Amino acid sequence: QHTTVPGQNLAAAMVARLAKEVMTLDIEIGATETMIEERFRRHRHAEIIVSMPGFGVVLGAEFLAATGGDMSAFDSVDRLAGVSGLAPVPRDSGRISGNLKRPRRYDRRLLRACYLSAQIAIRTDTASRTYYDRKRSEGKTHTQGILALARRRLNVLWAMLRDHRAYQPTAPNAAAA
Repeated sequence: QHTTVPGQNLAAAMVARLAKEVMTLDIEIGATETMIEERFRRHRHAEIIVSMPGFGVVLGAEFLAATGGDMSAFDSVDRLAGVSGLAPVPRDSGRISGNLKRPRRYDRRLLRACYLSAQIAIRTDTASRTYYDRKRSEGKTHTQGILALARRRLNVLWAMLRDHRAYQPTAPNAAAA
């Protein structure tokens, strides 16, 4: 038994047209990702950035785009962390001091790249997972733990770019355990 509903043919034509548009967009996205990867691979810091767990081609390209691709624009890792929103700023009043909060002005693209790479790293890198778990055991929320990990990873990435060295995971120190 087959029943046709009024407008069924129109709906089928619309679905077919939308499916073609989605397939076309999928092809365009693939071409754009290829162009981004080719451009990213030509940058002098590309291999160093990709060597760090959590950073792939897309997040590495986002990081380079947000920083302008030139780390000499930042005097120190603290300045880079401040621009990225990973460094807390004081929120003191007349009587109370020592209150820290997230800054209002920061580069959201740079924070996004650092935050997402930290989230990926806790799933793929044991050292990052250990650091995150330690922050959680200290009473930090998930977001606070990820931001703390992102700041630590930014320090490591800064040192890697400064020294022109790829990421090398360190063995856990037996004395520290």
